Amino acid sequence: MTKHQIEVITSVERRRRCSREEKERLVAVTLEPGASVCEIAHWAGIHVSQLFRWRKELCQIPAPFFPVEVVEGKRQAAAVQAA
Repeated sequence: MTKHQIEVITSVERRRRCSREEKERLVAVTLEPGASVCEIAHWAGIHVSQLFRWRKELCQIPAPFFPVEVVEGKRQAAAVQAA
């Protein structure tokens, strides 16, 4: 009878932890003209969907709010002309 060595893999590869600076750097590279997100993700060793998720999270820009004054009648036309 022959003995064979068997390797048991008990877990999947550990998750990488990227700093915010590294995420921002990779996202900035994807925003350059002609950049390929797929190529950048492959080069960085991460999944494409992860890079798109970082882009979504880091590129959120809150909608600006502007003060509004509600006026009636003829004063409304004057307010529009003054702006």
